[in-house]
Amino acid sequence: MSALELLSTAGATGTALLGVAVAWLALQGYRRNDSPVMRGLAIGIVAIAVVPFVIVELLTPLLSLTDAQALLGATASHTVGLLAIYRTFSY
Repeated sequence: MSALELLSTAGATGTALLGVAVAWLALQGYRRNDSPVMRGLAIGIVAIAVVPFVIVELLTPLLSLTDAQALLGATASHTVGLLAIYRTFSY
C-alpha cells in the first residue's frame, strides 16, 4: 500500500468516525427532545459520512465491485443523506 493510499484510507476512516460521533449526538438530541429534525439530521449524517465509507472501503473489496458500482453506491448514499437533511427544513 502506497503512502497516498494509506493517507486516503486514514482520511476516509476519520471522516466516517467523525460522522458516527456527530450522528450519535443528533440521535441523543432526538431521544431527549423527541425531535424529528434531529432524527433526520442523524440519518442524513450517517448516509453522507458513514455509508459511503462502508461501501467503498468494505463492500467494494468484499463483493469485488467495480469502481463505477462503488461510485454509484456512494453517490446514491450522498443523495439520500442530503434529502434526509433537506426534509428536516420543512418541520
